[in-house]
Amino acid sequence: MQTHPYLGLWITGDGHAHHHLQPDGRYDEARGRRESAYRGSYSIDSTHITYLDDTGFSADGDFIDGVLHHAGMQLIRVPAPIASQ
Repeated sequence: MQTHPYLGLWITGDGHAHHHLQPDGRYDEARGRRESAYRGSYSIDSTHITYLDDTGFSADGDFIDGVLHHAGMQLIRVPAPIASQ
């Protein structure tokens, strides 16, 4: 299991794309109405992320000032819900 400040859900401003970076090194990306449009593994080196889709396609991006820049998109992290006690 990975731990780093980039885990969680990242969304474009218009809500079109969602990236869920999971602690097990897997990601799930939704595009528009296509849930799980892309799935695979990811690795992070400092502020650079590399995606490897389950089909073999690879892509990358960078975290800059709290914004994930990927494939011409800018995604903002959605705060995790606070667990009720």
